[in-house]
Amino acid sequence: MQFLFQDHLLDTDRRELSREQVPVSVEPQVFDLVVHLMENRDRVVSKDELIDKIWHGRSVSESTLTSRINAARKAIGDSGANQALIRTIARKGFRFVGDVETKSAAAATEPRRSVTTSHAIPALPDRPAIAVLPFTNMSGDREQEYFSDGISEDIITALSKLRWFFVVARNSSFVYKGRAVHLHEIARELGVRYVLEGSVRRSGDRVRISAQLNDVSTGGHLWAERYDRELADIFAVQDEITEAIVAAIEPQLYAAENFRAQQKPPGSLDAWDFVMRALSHYWHITREDNASAQALLEQAIAIDPAYGKALGLLATSHIFGAHMGWADMAATVPVAERAALAAVEADRDDAWAHHGLAYAYLFRRRFDDALAEFELTLTLNPNFAMAHAFYGVTLCYAGRWQDGDAAARRALQLSPRDPLAAIYCGVAGYAQFIGRNYEDAMQMARESMRQRADFVGAHRVLTAAAGMSGDPALAASALEGLRRTQPGISLAWITRELPMLREEDRAHYLEGFRRAGMR
Repeated sequence: MQFLFQDHLLDTDRRELSREQVPVSVEPQVFDLVVHLMENRDRVVSKDELIDKIWHGRSVSESTLTSRINAARKAIGDSGANQALIRTIARKGFRFVGDVETKSAAAATEPRRSVTTSHAIPALPDRPAIAVLPFTNMSGDREQEYFSDGISEDIITALSKLRWFFVVARNSSFVYKGRAVHLHEIARELGVRYVLEGSVRRSGDRVRISAQLNDVSTGGHLWAERYDRELADIFAVQDEITEAIVAAIEPQLYAAENFRAQQKPPGSLDAWDFVMRALSHYWHITREDNASAQALLEQAIAIDPAYGKALGLLATSHIFGAHMGWADMAATVPVAERAALAAVEADRDDAWAHHGLAYAYLFRRRFDDALAEFELTLTLNPNFAMAHAFYGVTLCYAGRWQDGDAAARRALQLSPRDPLAAIYCGVAGYAQFIGRNYEDAMQMARESMRQRADFVGAHRVLTAAAGMSGDPALAASALEGLRRTQPGISLAWITRELPMLREEDRAHYLEGFRRAGMR
């Protein structure tokens, strides 16, 4: 069904909202809320009905509901002051009062938009928008079109799981298939800032896939990669390439959005801008940057108290700080858990929210709950490299070091140039230490420190592994480096703060530090 009102079009089948044919970014819950109000515009919809319909009866705070109503108004060009479309009926609920024309999706036809440079670029959605163009089949064999099209379609589907990026629907981006159109024209037509393009070249049993992410507003290339694969299983290759591309470009999009936020005057920043700035600090994994990230996330939450991504990242940042020894664990865990629970309440389908809750549960020593939350996180976003790594460290603390190592290496495989790759290497090093593969543990710890010289986790692994290796000089040097990055570390701190399920793993870790000279 399509709803036309003022200069907006809401398509329930495509789950798209557009204004003057320009996509408007809208969160799934907000979209559902608008649809429900429109479908029942002949009456007042009570708060209880909205909670039952949108949140399926879960307990929802007044601020959460208010935040979603405000977001719905903003998405459709309304406001709390005007209430020209969504009106609050005191003590009763809400009603959609705008004039609406409805069409069935089957009968509606999308107007063909000419490709021309004569009009101005339309306003972009509030959230970053990306179009995935159909990958070009370079093989000269029309029968291979299905493979190149399949890559593009799978990337669109996978990117849609990120939720915080508006992804242009396949039917819109595939309009440009086989047409020589400049990227600026495509961006203007689709109302996007980022465009992903690529090509597929197949020769015999081998395939070469190239992909490039472009920031059309600056004319810059953010990322490019080439993948060469054997085609033993064509669908497995298609899945592998899709995962690699999506995981690789996600941090690139965040970095580009942070750069854009840095150019804005402080007074014009919105919640999304604050989260992007916070991410850029969090990636540096230092004490000072972690504190800066938390301050920025608090500003985002002050603007939008029900911002699941901000709350989830805030929970993760708090626990990470205590995990690194920068904050008191006993005081930090309740704060982080409250933020994580609020994140899940605000958006049960947000991977960042569940990631924060999983990490908080780990330091509550609720191992089964932590693992379950991480697994749900990865169900919601299978290409979330950071979640794979933190799932890995949880598996290690639970005594499953082989699984933990595999999860950390999965994170590295998905996103080898990730800003947090130092953490992923550190987790793999810790897994190897538990497995008593001390040379491998030290190798991964050194690689982690090469990327982030002051990453506390890598210094711990290097010190414990060096202690167990029987090289006193190396162990003493490693301990000196650890004490510079975590001055207050001691055997008592490790015993008290690190959540190891098996006593033999704790004793083994402590023995490595003892042999290195720690008391």
